[in-house]
Amino acid sequence: MPEERASRFLVAFHLALQALKSHAIENAQVRRALDGLAKSANAILESENQLVARVAGELLYVNSAPVHLDVENFASLGHVLSTLQLAGVGIIRLQEPANSQEWKMLISQILKCSAKEGGPEGFLEMRRRLGDLGLNRILVEPPVDKDAAFADAPQRRESAKRTYQRSVSVAKDLFNSARMGRSGQVKEVKHALQNIVDQVLKNEVSLVGLTTLRDYDDYTFIHSVNVCIFSVAVGRRLGLTRPQLFDLGLAAMLHDVGMSWVPVEILDKQDKLTEEEQRQMEAHTWRGALSIFNLRDYEGIPFRAIIAAYEHHMKPDFSGYPRSVRSRKLSVFSKIIAVADAYNAALSTRAHASGKSPDLVLGEMWSDPDLGYDPVLVKALITLLGIYPVGTCVILDTFELALVHAANPDSTQLHRPLVRVISDPDGTWLGQPPVVDLADKNDEGDFRRTIIKVTDPDKYMVNVSDYFV
Repeated sequence: MPEERASRFLVAFHLALQALKSHAIENAQVRRALDGLAKSANAILESENQLVARVAGELLYVNSAPVHLDVENFASLGHVLSTLQLAGVGIIRLQEPANSQEWKMLISQILKCSAKEGGPEGFLEMRRRLGDLGLNRILVEPPVDKDAAFADAPQRRESAKRTYQRSVSVAKDLFNSARMGRSGQVKEVKHALQNIVDQVLKNEVSLVGLTTLRDYDDYTFIHSVNVCIFSVAVGRRLGLTRPQLFDLGLAAMLHDVGMSWVPVEILDKQDKLTEEEQRQMEAHTWRGALSIFNLRDYEGIPFRAIIAAYEHHMKPDFSGYPRSVRSRKLSVFSKIIAVADAYNAALSTRAHASGKSPDLVLGEMWSDPDLGYDPVLVKALITLLGIYPVGTCVILDTFELALVHAANPDSTQLHRPLVRVISDPDGTWLGQPPVVDLADKNDEGDFRRTIIKVTDPDKYMVNVSDYFV
């Protein structure tokens, strides 16, 4: 019930934002939206004795609990998130029951401030105006200092590294066991999954950074771990619960287990696959589903893992494989894993695939509907990684060379990520590359650094994973 009330409140907040933005204040639709917002807010206050809506990175919290987003409300709640961030609002606190007129004052001022992208100064001016209007039942506060998130970066990075290395080792054992017809240690996989989910919930930046590791010899195992990390991180942004994230991660880790039956000479073939070789490659979906089914009886593998292994190459219009015999609705897990699988595969250089730059891959997935990926899930991946994904090698207007470290916590600044500067303007490599925020401005209000070009790290003999492992 608390989660339902929180979700209703944020949806009502979105409707009020939209109504006041699109219609005159006296419009009947505006009145209905504001009345609905006041009602939902007061209901939470009455039942829980408080209402504190908070922005934390890319998540929305109501009374300290994250609101569980889903595919249907992702866009609307994303609008609430971006509007609050543009206005510099980190917290909305309801002191006592407020009426629709008071909510109208607040939302009107938030819309004005967000339209100007006022930043800290605009936020202070907005709060002053709200005080002049006599609004004291609803308070607004700025966001928590984002720099605090990086205070213990070395320790968190080392913890993420241990989790990643252990997960790759477990995946390797599982795939090798499957290739030899053994069941493998599913309990070990589950233990590794627990650590991945923990890391994504507490230490997402460091763990996602490790997905830049691309070892051709261990491609299948590293690919499975990377797809698992991306899937769990996207699932988190969609508001999945911890048990759901665990099931999603397990499905993602096992999605390509059928590759164990594809002959090595096909996997390593340099030329285009023949029709028969392509048929064997595509068979990994149903072979994987059968393998997981055989594990499920005594290892407690969720049924959705079987479905995801079978469906992750089908595509929403069913133009992929295997061909569907009858009408079906693809699992959300399958669609999430399909997006994560395609993204990581496109970045990797293998025998019959040449890796692309991360920004190009995301751009193609977003702009080309013929590729067949759910646009909401691609948007969630872009929100996770930014327009310039983790590991992208960039040249700055200061002529420094940098690697993208993380997406900007402010979703309105996705084109200005956090970057790790690895060389100075003279081309001297930095021993301890600093992480800088490309959204930072100087005293004159100009951005200190701006990306002018994405470049190939191999051109500069940069091994991207060295800066994350």
